[in-house]
Amino acid sequence: MKAHVSSILLGVRDMDRAKQFYADGLGWKIKNDFGISVFFESDGASPVGFYSREGLADQVGTDQEGSGFSGLVLTYVVRSEARVDEIMAEAQKAGATILKPAGALPWGGYGGTFADPDGYIWSLGYSAQGTDQPYAE
Repeated sequence: MKAHVSSILLGVRDMDRAKQFYADGLGWKIKNDFGISVFFESDGASPVGFYSREGLADQVGTDQEGSGFSGLVLTYVVRSEARVDEIMAEAQKAGATILKPAGALPWGGYGGTFADPDGYIWSLGYSAQGTDQPYAE
């Protein structure tokens, strides 16, 4: 098995709220809206989509109820500290919960963390070290 993710599906409790947060709030463009699932334009990366939390849990054979830290963090690497700040502000305006405000990171980079309305954690980061970063934009 290769170290590759073909797509990322997030189980959401309220499809309309999730679409509003990502499409209206963060500017993501919807590629396919199938009613029970939604996929966004991936711009060459792994596609991100939503499925109802209940339906996705049933599909993979697990209980939909979970609490606390799931152990999953979605990482978004950008090319400047200013872009980190811009995205953090966009996310907060769209209804995200800021978990860690943007600032200097212990390893020398710059970043911040927010949770979307369903609690999915996004870690934004920038590092001046190296040119081989997995940039999202």
